[in-house]
Amino acid sequence: MKKILLSVFTGLLFGALGGFVIGIFVYPYIFPPAPAMEEVANRDTKTAVATGTFIHANPSDPVHYGMGGVEILRDPAGAHEVHLKPDFKVGPGPRFHVYLADRADITTDDHFEQSKVTDLGMLRSFEGSQVFRVPAGTDMSTVRSVVVWCKEFNVLITPATLKTGS
Repeated sequence: MKKILLSVFTGLLFGALGGFVIGIFVYPYIFPPAPAMEEVANRDTKTAVATGTFIHANPSDPVHYGMGGVEILRDPAGAHEVHLKPDFKVGPGPRFHVYLADRADITTDDHFEQSKVTDLGMLRSFEGSQVFRVPAGTDMSTVRSVVVWCKEFNVLITPATLKTGS
C-alpha cells in the first residue's frame, strides 16, 4: 500500500511540476498582452538620429521572428530614446528584452553574444508602439543595432540594423 501511495504522490508531484513549467512557456501564446500604444512625449522637439527595420533573422525558425520599424530619437538636451514604431511585432515568448548593440547585421545568437550590448529593459508587449529610455552615459556613437533577445533561453528574436542620419 505504501508503494502505491508513494507512486501516486510522485506522479502527482511530477505532473504538477511539469504542468507548471509548461504553463510558464505556453502562457504568452494563450494570453498575450494587449498591443502597446505608447506615444513619444514631446515628439516635435526630438530628432530621429537613426532608423531601422526589424527582420526575421532565421526564416526557417517560425517561432522567433520580428517586423516593424524602430528609431533612435535625441532630445535637445542630448538624451536618447528608442521608439519601437506602431507596426512593431514579434512572436510571443518569455522575458524578451530590448538591447542596443555595437554590431550591425546581427543574424545569429553568436553575433549578439559577441557584441557589446546595453539592456534597455523588458518588452512590454509583443506588438505596438513602445518607448525605451537610453541610460545616461551610453556611448551612442558605437550603437549599430537594436535587438530583441530572449533572456529566458538566450535566443535572438529579431534584430534591426540602424541607418544614421535618417
